[in-house]
Amino acid sequence: MNWIKDVEALEAHYGQASEASIRKVATQLTPLYRKWIMQSRLCVLSTVGPEGTDGSPRGDDGPVVHELDAQTLAMPDWRGNNRLDSLRNIVADERVSLMFIVPGSNNVVRVNGSARLTDDKELRTQFERKGLIPATVIVIKIAQIYTQCARAFMRAGIWSRNDAEGLPSIGDILTEMTSGDFDGATYDAEWGARASETMW
Repeated sequence: MNWIKDVEALEAHYGQASEASIRKVATQLTPLYRKWIMQSRLCVLSTVGPEGTDGSPRGDDGPVVHELDAQTLAMPDWRGNNRLDSLRNIVADERVSLMFIVPGSNNVVRVNGSARLTDDKELRTQFERKGLIPATVIVIKIAQIYTQCARAFMRAGIWSRNDAEGLPSIGDILTEMTSGDFDGATYDAEWGARASETMW
């Protein structure tokens, strides 16, 4: 197999980036990038740390991030499974990327920057839901914002299909991973009610 081993060889293989792909990059929120990001209820948070990389979906019942200023976003860390993969990485290495998704749109908006984690009570309280506040807030400093080409979502036909039929459940996977020691059927049966009660 012929491996591409350096950036010079990579760029020679692909050629020059288009003018549009360069000129679309901003270093802070603009009116239109702000509108796009605030319409997104779902994003993928990518982090890197000493044990490797992590990509974590983040969703909310409104904008998935709040704007603190034109170069700063705040993302609440709502209740999850307490693995803390993304948060461990952020504490160790501030580099992050976000990919904002809006249902129905084949475009995404990407943010690259740095992040820090805070348990500041005043900031956490700004995200209050049903009397609860997030354990921490991820504060993201924007280095770059840009749109991503729509071809990936178009190729996948992501908004015009449902391929979920026949997928294994999480309980099935837990049963497999524990060689049958974990009661996956009970886990699946109880998951809906448990999630509803612990959403925030």
